[in-house]
Formats: sequence, structure tokens, C-alpha cells
Amino acid sequence: MKILFLTDNFPPEVNAPATRTYEHCREWVKQGISVTVVTGAPNFPKGEVFEGYRNKLYQKEIIDGIEVIRVWTYIAENKGFVKRIMDYLSFMLSSFFVGLFVRTDIIVATSPQFFTAISGRWLSFWKQKPWVMEVRDLWPESIKAVGAMDTNLIIRFFEILEKRMYKKASKIVVVTDTFRDELIKKHGISSFKIAVVKNGANLDLFVPQEKNQSLLEQLTLKNKFVIGYIGTHGMAHALDFVLKAANNIKNENIHFLFIGSGAKKQELLTLKEQLGLNNVTMLDLVPKEEVKEYISIMDVSLVNLKRSDTFKSVIPSKIFENVAMHKPILLGVEGESKKIIEDYGVGEAFEPENEKEFLNKLYKMVENPERYNENFNNLLKDFERKVLANKMLRFIQE
Repeated sequence: MKILFLTDNFPPEVNAPATRTYEHCREWVKQGISVTVVTGAPNFPKGEVFEGYRNKLYQKEIIDGIEVIRVWTYIAENKGFVKRIMDYLSFMLSSFFVGLFVRTDIIVATSPQFFTAISGRWLSFWKQKPWVMEVRDLWPESIKAVGAMDTNLIIRFFEILEKRMYKKASKIVVVTDTFRDELIKKHGISSFKIAVVKNGANLDLFVPQEKNQSLLEQLTLKNKFVIGYIGTHGMAHALDFVLKAANNIKNENIHFLFIGSGAKKQELLTLKEQLGLNNVTMLDLVPKEEVKEYISIMDVSLVNLKRSDTFKSVIPSKIFENVAMHKPILLGVEGESKKIIEDYGVGEAFEPENEKEFLNKLYKMVENPERYNENFNNLLKDFERKVLANKMLRFIQE
């Protein structure tokens, strides 16, 4: 079987979409599936092409048995609506053109930006092959949720496109139960063509380990209770709320560690300076192979999003990677994510952007972070990436 997978992000980029796609495709290759990934030159989130790559019309490499074809795209930093749309449109056109020359039995196109799905739909038509739409975010709802754009003619046009893609897809893979229910109830999609394949953790890569003492010394964090956040510093993540809350913490042993980049990074650095925060360290994105070393020095992992009904349907993938390393989760997300944290007993959840509740739950975790240890493995049995990759493959093959 040959699978053509269209994705805007892929390693060496280290965001959640790139990791999910890579780990799924790698498992499929191990089972004898021929997988070709069409993506762009790695540049997320700074809009700067990674060392060793060029933004050119066509370049090919093999990564763990996966044939990776990189195409030209309009590259811009991950901020600014117009520039991002130009990025998405350019990948839609480039991936479609190159995809015409790739032999395949089935096409998979992954969101959140569904211009990739349009490319998948076009290729399905011209190649007369079925296509699967993977929905990792309800777009354009998420645009409105972060305040990037209010409902207008453009958003309504995107909503019409969204519905057409759901209708035209041969099958749909979603990452949460809420997404599935939304497609069935709001868009009238048959439940038979939808499968829920949630995010999970690579248990070969993320395993419990002792704290990296040299890293603690390097960051002057020895004997500190470290609350860590690794990921995008964007409009959706409300990290300014966390900095303002940190300003009201008097316990000098509590320290916040932020690692990553994004549209709001510079604003957050400015806010940190304005507040004179000595209990916050902010670092740039680190290579994926180093991420687990930084997770190791954390006592608690912070997962946070803006307060919005839209985000009640998401399950951030960083939950699973941190639990795999036996780090309890301090969660500022409602809905399905909160239910997972509370049902499995792997951390504490607070109402998003509620400082009083955030501090109360934080202090509770500082008092006894070991109380969650016996629950980690129960969650990991249900969210191992290999199991989830196989579930998605079986659904595609049916």
C-alpha cells in the first residue's frame, strides 16, 4: 500500500503537528507501508529556514524510511494573518503540483489550515484516489477564538470551504471526541466515516529519568521547584496571564521555565522585563532530541490556553509527553483535556485565566508533587503513540 501524506509541518520542526505526523508515518513504514510525505522547508515558528535546507521548488530526503519531498512555499514568521494565508496558499499549490507525480493508493491531508485539505481534495480528483482529511483543529473557529479575526465575509467563506472539505473527504480522522460530535451535529457528517485518533506519547523516546544536574546548574535552578512550559508562545496560549500571576508569588523557591518561540514571544519578554520577574527564565526553542533533558528538570509541566469554548475541544499533545516522563500536569484548559487529567489523576486543572484558582492549584502541587506518581502508567497505556498510529492505519485501510 502507498500513502501520500500532505502536511505543512514535519521534522526537524518540533511542533505537535510535525511530531504526530512523523511518528505515525514511521510506524506505518515499519509495517511495510510505502509513505511519501510532501511538506515545505522547515521554518516554523520563526519563518527562518533551518540550517542545511533551502526553500526551493523540489528537494527529497529519506527520514527513517519515509520519503520526504519538500516544496517551495512563501515563508513568513508565524504571525500576521495575511502572510500566514499566503504561506498556506503557496503550500496548497506546490503540494498539489508535486503530488500529481507521486504514485499512491490513498491521500492523507492534515489540518489545522484546511488549504492543505484542498490540495488533498484536488489530488483525489485528478488521481482518482480516495483521500482522508485529518482534522487536528476546528479551523476557522480557532481563528476567532484567539481574537485574530471576528466573523466577517472572509471567515464565512472559510466556513463554507470547511464544510465542503468535510463532505468531500472519503474519511475523516479527528483528534478528540468533541471534534467528532461537532462534525456529526453541526455539519451533518456520517459517524461511519469519522474515526477518533487522539494524540499520545512516544514511549520509546519519552521515559522517566533523573534530573539533568548540569542543566540545572547552567540555568541556576538548583534547589528550585520548576514549573515548565515547552511549546509555542502564541495568541492561543495566554502566557501573559502566567507571567502576571508569577509576579504575585512570594515563595522564592518557585521558578517558571518557558521554552519556545511564537508570535507573542517578544511581547512576553517585554512584559517580563516590565514586571521585573526574577522567578521566570525564558529560553528559545531547543532541538527535539534535547527536549526530554529540559522536561527532566521540571517538577510540574504547565499546559495553558486562553479561556474560550473553542478550546474545550482540544487535547494538547504535550500532556502525554510530560506524563510519559512522570511529570504532573498543571492544566489551564477546560473540556476534554480537563477530564483526562482528573479522570487519570495525573495533575490539577484550573479555570483558564483565573489567577486565584491557578495559584491555589499550583501551591497544592508544590506541597506534594509525588501524589500523582502512581497514576501515570494508567494514562500511558491508553495513549501510546504506536497503538494510536496502528488505529489510524487500520481505519485508512478499511
